[in-house]
Amino acid sequence: MTSPKKTGPAKETKATGSAKAAKSAGSAKPAKSAASKSAGSATSPQPAATPKAPTASRKASTAAAPAKPAKPAKPESRLAMVRRARRINRELAEVFPYAHPELDFRSPFELLVATVLSAQTTDLRVNQTTPALFAKYPTPEDLAAAVPEEVEELIRPTGFFRAKTKSIMGLAAALRDDFAGEVPGRLEDLVKLPGVGRKTAFVVLGNAFGVPGITVDTHFMRLVRRWRWTESEDPVKIEAEVATIFPKSEWTMLSHRVIFHGRRICHARKPACGACPITHLCPSYGEGETDPEKARKLLKYEMGGLPGQRLDPPPGYPGRPAPPLGANGD
Repeated sequence: MTSPKKTGPAKETKATGSAKAAKSAGSAKPAKSAASKSAGSATSPQPAATPKAPTASRKASTAAAPAKPAKPAKPESRLAMVRRARRINRELAEVFPYAHPELDFRSPFELLVATVLSAQTTDLRVNQTTPALFAKYPTPEDLAAAVPEEVEELIRPTGFFRAKTKSIMGLAAALRDDFAGEVPGRLEDLVKLPGVGRKTAFVVLGNAFGVPGITVDTHFMRLVRRWRWTESEDPVKIEAEVATIFPKSEWTMLSHRVIFHGRRICHARKPACGACPITHLCPSYGEGETDPEKARKLLKYEMGGLPGQRLDPPPGYPGRPAPPLGANGD
């Protein structure tokens, strides 16, 4: 199809234009309406027609239509979780630059015994109990040769004192007989001692020998699950999964920071969410008290202006030393 020839440069009047439009509309066939629209340019394609704006009735029906449900948030990728976990570790390092093992000890032997005694009780109670124990039995040989009933009486405040007496006297005898009275510095040797599991072994290795290890206690388990680093409830699996997130050099201090945070702020029953410095990184924010004033009242130890757990805290600890046994009516 060719375009009609123009007869001259004269401009069309409105009437002439209207007549031509009416004539064109009357002669166009419905089946070829698209072709008639493009008749002005047979050699070059025209852009697609712009969709018509909705009429008032269409607008009303659109407004009345129910809103589509929001798309669920995409699950966090492994890479995003690792980045968030490492940022939590960095920020906890700023909050707790003084994080440390909260058991008083002067030697690997004292740390080993104190860690075994800490099961099912607080580090504070252990710290209040061990001075008398180590004063009477300063070496593995001394403890291995002790009268069990006398040991039981000394460690009674820690609870489960009969079972714990059997464990610490058994490990003392094993150190005397198998390791020349010295605490071994290898995981495979430590876990063979009575009452010593992986958690206790890593406490000793990390803090007495400088060997990196992840200490999975109840606080650590609770927090890493709240932070969605793992979904496991098995300590060994948790240890293995968290170990893949952080470099080995961070394992020991990571354990201290997480445990510090769990004891002071992110408690089991009522976390102090409103006083937590890492809420922007926590997917479980809101499980606890979110009001800042109420949350501050939940803070424990030095964060709440109270004494810490150690009678002999390390240099740089900002809190007050814990009182000895009997100082508070115990």
